[in-house]
Amino acid sequence: MVANLARAWSARIIEPIARFLGSLGLTPNAVTVLGFLLTVAVAGVLATGRLFLAGILLIVTLAFDAVDGTLARLLGQTSKFGAFLDSTLDRWAEVVMYVAITWVMLQADNDLGAMLAVLALSMSLLVSYTRARAEGVGLQCKEGIFTRFERLVVLIAGLLVGQLTWALGIIAVLAGITAIQRILVTWRATNSA
Repeated sequence: MVANLARAWSARIIEPIARFLGSLGLTPNAVTVLGFLLTVAVAGVLATGRLFLAGILLIVTLAFDAVDGTLARLLGQTSKFGAFLDSTLDRWAEVVMYVAITWVMLQADNDLGAMLAVLALSMSLLVSYTRARAEGVGLQCKEGIFTRFERLVVLIAGLLVGQLTWALGIIAVLAGITAIQRILVTWRATNSA
């Protein structure tokens, strides 16, 4: 949805970065791991309560996230393991980020925020899980109104404008709806065959 539009728009920025990293001898999988480590570092910044700075740094990691796939295509090094690694580390990155957010909420005695952080993480993981399970039975399932890109955009906006609790609520609700959408898409696909 929005992610596809963003990919098309950002290709002019991402491709030169990918070419540069490739010229340094980095492989796509190395870039994937590096992007994950950057996200862990941002989670560390977030856990210290520097929310605005974490939002700015997350923009960098969001841009970096698209570089590994672009580099793989440019070098002709796309692989099943690379796709698996990218998807798996994306989930780990979400876990690390939401754990940091939960910590911040608990430190601020914001019980609602802590619960919403756990709920947002849970729903986010369900979005990815429903896609993985659909693919496990041989179906494509990328549909849904709230993919990882949209979730990150809302999270970044919440961090930058100081409305993290609201952002978590939006993520929890819309990610939950997306997981349900994917269940319905898979149900229709399996019943039409």
